[in-house]
Amino acid sequence: MVDVDSALRASAYSGKKRPKGKESKKEEVKSRKIEPFEPGEAFEKEKADAFSMWLVIVFGLAMGVFMRYVIMPTLTKPEAILWVLPVSLVVVLPTMHKLLIPNHWSDRYDNGNWFRASFLYIFSWLAISFLLVNPPLADIAPPTLANGIDIEENEAIQYVGWVDGTYTIALNQGSVDIVLGMAVRDNVDAENATVQVSFWKYGALVNELSNGTASDLTEARATFDSVNNSWISVDKFGNPVVIQHSEDIGLAWDLGSLTPGQYEIKVRLSEVGDPWDENVWEKTYKIAVVTVATS
Repeated sequence: MVDVDSALRASAYSGKKRPKGKESKKEEVKSRKIEPFEPGEAFEKEKADAFSMWLVIVFGLAMGVFMRYVIMPTLTKPEAILWVLPVSLVVVLPTMHKLLIPNHWSDRYDNGNWFRASFLYIFSWLAISFLLVNPPLADIAPPTLANGIDIEENEAIQYVGWVDGTYTIALNQGSVDIVLGMAVRDNVDAENATVQVSFWKYGALVNELSNGTASDLTEARATFDSVNNSWISVDKFGNPVVIQHSEDIGLAWDLGSLTPGQYEIKVRLSEVGDPWDENVWEKTYKIAVVTVATS
């Protein structure tokens, strides 16, 4: 244990050696010198910082509105310009301050001001952008699958899992009846999402499973409900993992009897967007059906 007195003594001798003589006295006088406080100058600096803050906020908001209502309508999908242009304009902040703010205040700005102004501009632009491109003001996010694909349990299935990006179904016999399931979700209205699903084998189209809005796919929805909780992947309560929220729309199709081979499920989900005419999400799932030796 170290007492307080010992700790204070050790602290006193742990620093650098003070220079002797006149140098020591100079440093001591310098360390005791306090810069005089000038209320007028401090007030002017606060006003300069306030002008800078509001200038940067207005600039960030204006840039968000410009990108949303001028640039985005000319595009059909997300492009790099949507973030490259606003971020690159950070470099004009010092010039903008000197042009728009009188020298009486702009001369007081230093590197710290430019650093703070840059972050404030970026956050202001991001904040207004999130508001303007999401519901209820707009919708640029396409419908997607809630959590991939799944199949109904079957005694002929020995193992199911992802192997090198391929959904692998291992069988203990020569063929199996497969019911494929998935769930559609959207941030606004999943019922009106257009669902196109096709089934392929070795690059050749086998069957077009669906091509219509989710609300019209009554047979596929009924098939999903009929499987109930008999999916391969379920949570601890026995609920299917492919559907995670009550707003998600479960869909399922009977693919028939499948033998070992390479298959694909191509999914295209779309909706009418704003400001874009169509928001699209596409994905191809590779499926490998294999047989395994059984003892």
